[in-house]
Amino acid sequence: MDIKKTSSKGLVREFDILIKKENINSKVDEKISEVSKQANLPGFRPGKVPISVLKARFGKQFIGEVINESMNNASKKIVEDHKINAASQPKMEITSFEEGGDLKAKFTVEIVPEFKIPDLTKIKIVRPTAKISDKDVSEAIERIAKENVKTEIIKETRPIKDNDTVVIDFEGKINNETFEGGNAKGYYLKIGSNTFIPGFEKKLIGAELGKTKSIDLKFPDNYQAKELAGKEVNFNVKINEIRKEIENKIDDDFANSLGLDSLETLKGNVREQIINQHSNISRQKAKKDIFDKLADLGDFETPPSLQKDEYLNVCKAMNINSKPDDSKQNDNVDPEAGMSEKEKSDANSIASRRVRLGLILSEIGRQNNIKVEEEDKKNAMMKEVQNYPGREKEILEYFKNNPDVQNQLSGPIFEDKIVDFILELVNVEDKQVSVDELYKEEDFDLSKEAEKAKKSSKKKINAKPKK
Repeated sequence: MDIKKTSSKGLVREFDILIKKENINSKVDEKISEVSKQANLPGFRPGKVPISVLKARFGKQFIGEVINESMNNASKKIVEDHKINAASQPKMEITSFEEGGDLKAKFTVEIVPEFKIPDLTKIKIVRPTAKISDKDVSEAIERIAKENVKTEIIKETRPIKDNDTVVIDFEGKINNETFEGGNAKGYYLKIGSNTFIPGFEKKLIGAELGKTKSIDLKFPDNYQAKELAGKEVNFNVKINEIRKEIENKIDDDFANSLGLDSLETLKGNVREQIINQHSNISRQKAKKDIFDKLADLGDFETPPSLQKDEYLNVCKAMNINSKPDDSKQNDNVDPEAGMSEKEKSDANSIASRRVRLGLILSEIGRQNNIKVEEEDKKNAMMKEVQNYPGREKEILEYFKNNPDVQNQLSGPIFEDKIVDFILELVNVEDKQVSVDELYKEEDFDLSKEAEKAKKSSKKKINAKPKK
């Protein structure tokens, strides 16, 4: 096997590979010889099949195997001998091969540029935090009380009013035929909850206990079930019970109804939940500040394919003209369609900044031996499965049968591990803010992001391609 470097421009490295026909034929013969010891073909005794017969029958298969193995070995040798730190998946292309002849191939790889990671202990970030007051806890418990309100049958004889809860049997028909999901028995419905299609609950007001009421309505044109959208429907509704809500008294008994031993325990649990919820948002804001600081390290060349992929992603996200037209069922829309040269330049600056940040985070992970373990992926997979109650077995089976989907979980895990590592080192200033300010989302503005990216590119750091 002969390997020769042919190009070293920027971050792209190219190599020519020559595998002599003698090497290919020798390895093919080795495979056939090994198979011949156990070969069992009709008309021959086991292990006595002539080599010529095996060549004629399996030769092409063995040649393919030898070529794949040789290419993989060449790729591995290039990476090891030239200490390649690949930024993306290398490309191997066979440029010349005929059966019985030499094989020529081209190996192309983009490398990660060298750059110096700054002293993380000198980076300062701000982490917004919201103080949890007794009022916040009380308001949260009040919301829980409203969500867990109970009802009782009204004692007086009267028609249905707004805010009543009624227990009904109903049957819906379109063109005098029932439809899926159009009937139920013993259904609890709060009048005014807007649970049913517009008009249903309002037309029940004034109906009397034990009576059956006929209601004519029309499904909205934009109804989620397209087969029902815009259709006229008749419901026959029988009123079985009229109930009113019983206001929950927030005390130990209420806590007991939720499975807790006292009101103080409920308050403690709620406070802890609020703290965890706020902590997640605080972490996201701190994470953004970290990423901004790291991305502002400066400018260095980015691998072409990573740059191009991220550029197209930015264009898709920011360019309204690139959104597929559902009516045309066309997903192959040019991400740059209709963009001005300035918008393209801005998108390119944002893409460069994001790629640099990704490379910096990866290098921090590499230098500090931060890895995603199988146990990490397993835990993430189980957490994802829990998002599909009732379908756990189906989703788990999907993950098991699709390793690529499992591997997609690695990216966020790796990122979180790096953020945890960085947070241990950087100088964190906790800044107390209001809850509203903590949850305020920053509007994404393309021009502002581009300006930020261009400013960061003016801060030069020592960077060079790896040799």
